[in-house]
Amino acid sequence: MITLLFRTLIYLVSAGIGLIVADLVLPGFQIQWDKWWGFVICIVIFAILQSILSPWITKLADRYAPVLMGGIGIFSTLVALIVVVLLPIGGLRIVDVTGWLLGSVIVWLISALGTVLLPLIFLKREVKERRGR
Repeated sequence: MITLLFRTLIYLVSAGIGLIVADLVLPGFQIQWDKWWGFVICIVIFAILQSILSPWITKLADRYAPVLMGGIGIFSTLVALIVVVLLPIGGLRIVDVTGWLLGSVIVWLISALGTVLLPLIFLKREVKERRGR
């Protein structure tokens, strides 16, 4: 149970970092900081959608279009972003094609790297603390 909570927290943090990096890099990808609660809800909904959509889209692509298997993560990120932006909660706006396309790639890449690297950082600290005892 603790492992599941840890992985969930890591994914939420990495998705948030991915969205923030896309906001910093792309002018068409805008986090509405005045609606911070909407952004927090966007992160949670995005993470839930991403975890549901990725296996589902993978199964569909494997069955109907195996050549698309490499782009499944980016495509499920794009679909999750579309849903989050269309929700009337505020917090995230994407206003141009570059924001949609490059934003999906950036968010996917940063959240994938974060999901791999953040546990290593936390586990390294835990190992150092245990060795110090």
